[in-house]
Amino acid sequence: MEYMIRFTQVHETFRLPEIEALAVLEGIDLEVLSYSPSSPFCFVKLPSEDAAKRLVRRSILAKAIYEVWGSGSTYLDLHDNVRGLSQHLWSLYKSSSFKFSVDSFQGSRSTAAQRKLIEGFRFLGFDGPIKMKGAEQDFCISEDWQYDAVALGVHEPHAVHLGRYLGGSEREIIGKYDLKKRKYICTTSMDAELALITANITLAAPGKLFYDPFVGSGSFPVACAHFGALAFGSDIDGRSIRGKGKGKPDLWANFVQYGLTAQFGDSFVADLTNTPLRATRLFDGIVCDPPYGVREGLKVLGSRDPTKGKQPVYRDGKAHHTEEGYIPPKKPYSFLAMLDDILDFATLSLVDGGRLSFWMPTANDQDQEIHIPTHPSLKITSVCTQEFNRWSRRLITYTRIPDSEVVAGPARELRTKENGVNADDLNPFRKGYFQGFKAAFR
Repeated sequence: MEYMIRFTQVHETFRLPEIEALAVLEGIDLEVLSYSPSSPFCFVKLPSEDAAKRLVRRSILAKAIYEVWGSGSTYLDLHDNVRGLSQHLWSLYKSSSFKFSVDSFQGSRSTAAQRKLIEGFRFLGFDGPIKMKGAEQDFCISEDWQYDAVALGVHEPHAVHLGRYLGGSEREIIGKYDLKKRKYICTTSMDAELALITANITLAAPGKLFYDPFVGSGSFPVACAHFGALAFGSDIDGRSIRGKGKGKPDLWANFVQYGLTAQFGDSFVADLTNTPLRATRLFDGIVCDPPYGVREGLKVLGSRDPTKGKQPVYRDGKAHHTEEGYIPPKKPYSFLAMLDDILDFATLSLVDGGRLSFWMPTANDQDQEIHIPTHPSLKITSVCTQEFNRWSRRLITYTRIPDSEVVAGPARELRTKENGVNADDLNPFRKGYFQGFKAAFR
């Protein structure tokens, strides 16, 4: 059966990956029949009405899903298509209470014009009561108008559809998790909408273990916990976890605020290259927004002096690292090395079919683009892009391939890392950011 998903017209490159991820999560056979980033109307083939409802019920970028009763380029075409496509359904709802509404994307209709359009469907023969609230059946006339149609003198939409409403999404929860209402945030806290979308694309769900190795104030663990996952996190900077001091909000306070304490596993101070976690296939999902190294250079634990070993330093018989106020030494870290290390960690830590989703910045100019890292044990599932002025950030999602399906080949060739000791030398994105990208590579 054909169904129509009504998306919201934001984050267009994220919409289809989210829906496809939710189909995987729900075990639904999904076939995309028609989709365009310029339109909020997406047509899909699904096995049942129940599957359609389950597909969008926790979506962030979909608004609703409809059973398609007809489509056309004009209302005359639409009426003919409705008669040919859905006439066998009319009798099922002949006596039900019902209502009609008009959804004009990039266009507008007066109340009188909407009433005239609705009355054009009298041929359906419904004789049940009309209820604008609490109707048993809700029908929507969807119009897809050309962009800036009024200015161009266009007076009719280029596509029209009739659908029966089946179910809505969970988009309203964005307001609940709005950063403006959150107890504790920091300068790098991820926007609530994007954090929830990331959790959906990474398949967060009850009974799953999720981990954020750059946890900050906990935006991703909170989003994953909302969908039922047990969330863990770590950060090289313990201050982001502990907050601003005793009695002040901290990462834990966010889970308390949303009643998600049962979904919080733990948090700890560590960096990705010096993790205390066992090298075992444990996590169902890894989500993170790694530091871009723009505000300050990237760092990992370790000494700048390569001749120094890792033996503990003792003062007056007491290990220095156990003293209160101890700050471990840090050394510069290559941006490209960090990307490869994230993939290596995911390969060691994800269960078969587990997903890794992380955000990565890049220049918009193709000649200066930072290429997507790859790993033989990880399949790229989707790439979503949020564009700014001269740069963009991508949400890249991978799926862990079972070892038995990994294609044997030559040894993995790691990308050339930046040489140097300062922040710009070690981070091509940072260098490009401050030099306007074009100048950075001349």
